[in-house]
Amino acid sequence: MPAKIIDGKVIAADLRARVADEVGRVKRDHGLTPGLAVVLVGNDPASEVYVRNKAKQTEAAGMASFEHKLPADTPQKDLLALIAKLNADPAVHGILVQLPLPKGLDTQTVINAIDPAKDVDGLHPINAGRLANGLPALTPCTPLGCIILAKTVHASLQGMNAVIIGRSNLVGRPLVQLLLNENATVTIAHSRTRDLADICKRADLVLAAVGQPEMVKGNWIKPGATVIDVGINRIPGADGKNKLVGDVAYQEVLGVAGAITPVPGGVGQMTVACLLVNTLRAASAIKGLKPPSV
Repeated sequence: MPAKIIDGKVIAADLRARVADEVGRVKRDHGLTPGLAVVLVGNDPASEVYVRNKAKQTEAAGMASFEHKLPADTPQKDLLALIAKLNADPAVHGILVQLPLPKGLDTQTVINAIDPAKDVDGLHPINAGRLANGLPALTPCTPLGCIILAKTVHASLQGMNAVIIGRSNLVGRPLVQLLLNENATVTIAHSRTRDLADICKRADLVLAAVGQPEMVKGNWIKPGATVIDVGINRIPGADGKNKLVGDVAYQEVLGVAGAITPVPGGVGQMTVACLLVNTLRAASAIKGLKPPSV
């Protein structure tokens, strides 16, 4: 029996609708319009698509959207000056600098400059440290989306044996903390892990975020396990055009797993929806309101 396909489009649409309801409530009850500022440096085509999508969904949720597009040769001091201005702007509750940045700009310095209270990407060391200590924090959007997707299959992740493949600051490392918060038993692996296939075979929940096309094979998966595929890789298709694939060999795993996210249409859909959640949470915290019910 093929795996249940976890439909990220439907789940993300439901989450965006709940965010929009909460935005309407805080506007009505508190006169608060959450505002998200997105900064794009350079003209990377994929980043431009992401930024347009974020702006569209921000506005659809009833939030204020502020876009700042800078040329690729923008000096770092000018980018830092813009971030300082956004930090001080009371209409802006969330700041996202689209990554990757052009060469010549230091990513960590830029991230460190963002007010942690407005760091809706959850990458500032203060937010990372709070998450690691089990304290409330703005959390990276993609890992947050992974947890939400997994919990549409399992009401509780408590006691589950979870394997994460990938150790990036953006996905793998924060996923460890989020899964620990759910009382899962967590193993973090990566491309250099020995006997990786055998480690995955013992997992009830596999989260692949290693950035290698179709690396996770069907014989790596325990029958009935849940597989969350974070990878987005472009490879040549049979027709000569590039196609999107994940880090999981989807057709192979489909016949073994109990549930799986597709690529596209899985985790990627959740990332922007969780960005809206973080912006709403940041706005509520800055205003001194209780956390929203999303």
